[in-house]
Amino acid sequence: MRSGAKVALIGGVFMLVAGGVGYGAYNVVGGGGEDGGPEATGTSSEVRTGPPSDAETARTSKEFLKAWAAGDATAASLLTNNEAGAAPLLTGYAEDAHVTRAVITPGPAVGAKVPYTVKATVSYQGRTKTLSYASELTVVRGLTSGKALVDWEPTVIHPQLTEGATLRTGWSSAPEIEAVDRNDKVLDKETYPSLAPVLATLREKYGAKSGGTAGVETWIEPADESAPKTTLLTLAKGRPGKLRTTIEAGAQAAAERAVKQYSQASVVAVKPSTGAISAVANNPVTDFNAAMQGKQAPGSTLKIVTAAMLIEKGFVSATRPVECPKEVLYEGNTFHNLDYFSLPDTDTFTTSFARSCNTAFIKKIDEVHDDSALGKEAREVFGIGLDWKTGIFSTDGSVPEAVGGEAAAQYIGQGTVQMNALNIASITATARTGTFHQPVIVPQSLDGRQLAVASRSLPPHVTQQLNTMMRATATWGSGKAAMASVGGDKGAKTGSAEVDGQGVSNSWFTGFSNDLAAAAVVQSGGHGGDAAGPVVAAVLRAGS
Repeated sequence: MRSGAKVALIGGVFMLVAGGVGYGAYNVVGGGGEDGGPEATGTSSEVRTGPPSDAETARTSKEFLKAWAAGDATAASLLTNNEAGAAPLLTGYAEDAHVTRAVITPGPAVGAKVPYTVKATVSYQGRTKTLSYASELTVVRGLTSGKALVDWEPTVIHPQLTEGATLRTGWSSAPEIEAVDRNDKVLDKETYPSLAPVLATLREKYGAKSGGTAGVETWIEPADESAPKTTLLTLAKGRPGKLRTTIEAGAQAAAERAVKQYSQASVVAVKPSTGAISAVANNPVTDFNAAMQGKQAPGSTLKIVTAAMLIEKGFVSATRPVECPKEVLYEGNTFHNLDYFSLPDTDTFTTSFARSCNTAFIKKIDEVHDDSALGKEAREVFGIGLDWKTGIFSTDGSVPEAVGGEAAAQYIGQGTVQMNALNIASITATARTGTFHQPVIVPQSLDGRQLAVASRSLPPHVTQQLNTMMRATATWGSGKAAMASVGGDKGAKTGSAEVDGQGVSNSWFTGFSNDLAAAAVVQSGGHGGDAAGPVVAAVLRAGS
């Protein structure tokens, strides 16, 4: 792409038509048009300050849109506050996106913002189609020149363009896919919105393996080569290939409905016996799949791993009493239970787990005598940090080495522990069977990729005790209300994670029913059973 080059549009017509800004219609190919005034030509010696006036906003936006409509990347980029960033995208609008005709219609300015619609004709190798969309620009004061300029953002060209991304038209690099669930039900982004980024990635990775043929498309090519492309327009359809996933449509539909109850929520469901991902949903839906790519403290849901470690080392058992004071001091750090509750010294570890007693776990750290023990347990048994290859982009959690109070915080899922809903669902699935099965969303047989394998399974007596404690949590502990509607052999663990600068903690919940495990997080949702719990329960009811 040639930065700043003026585009010659042979036989093409770019037009700027009348809108709310207050100027006439132009057919501007070949130049011409009104004079922009002294400021537009740069002849004024006055360096102005302060926000642009309404007149400056109208004049600058008109001249910019007129230059863009004329295909004059040089003139248009000079009217922005970032000529170097604007010129390649403005040039590429014709050269790379193959737009041969564009009608840009401005709307009334709102302060310094000017909205507009674009009706672009895209032509490629004899195929033509219209791409219509709306965007807006903002006029600002140049820091050094004092001139009114368009504040350059890639979204000026198209609202979905991000930094470093480009707009292109051509033969698609990967054929379209017809993704189906494990029972051959078609999965589309209209019915299952959360799957939009998942399906885009699956197409990029496996479209060529699915047996389909490529079509002609206009797409956004992201700066990150590993990220999926976003198709904006299909000029000629290819033949989609069939791609089977591990998703179960009923569970996916329930997950989609459940997360919509909250402004920020994620949920994932996994089959303990195989690691197959049954559902993944987020609200809001963005290119970033928070349920599988997020990184944040999971709160007390991580006590599943801590409990497994403590039982394996013989420091606790499900039936032995443990201390649960209202607070405990460890290396200068004070830890307390929710609302400072305490339990009688005669109560068992199962009660502390089911009631989510933080201090019962913290008090055991001195007996372990190994600040890295929790991280080892997470990696060796639960597969955390083993480079999962799920079939799409995902992060596989981390429990970094820590000492002192930071290590103690990790015991209750705080501090430097980083997890997402996928990781916690997998931890629950591992606790259910005692053996880690790396989560997958497409079968390993599709591409022969190497799946992560944990170095060991849990001893049977540890697995049995974890299931006993999780069943207690679901039937009479902190997860009782959320899990009341879930049938089958069920278990749960609640969690809430405090975040610096956030008034309400994040709500975490994980549970299982028969051969399905699920985990959810609701940002600023408070107690785990109150917000994330019903999300998990809805998925378990539908999928187990």
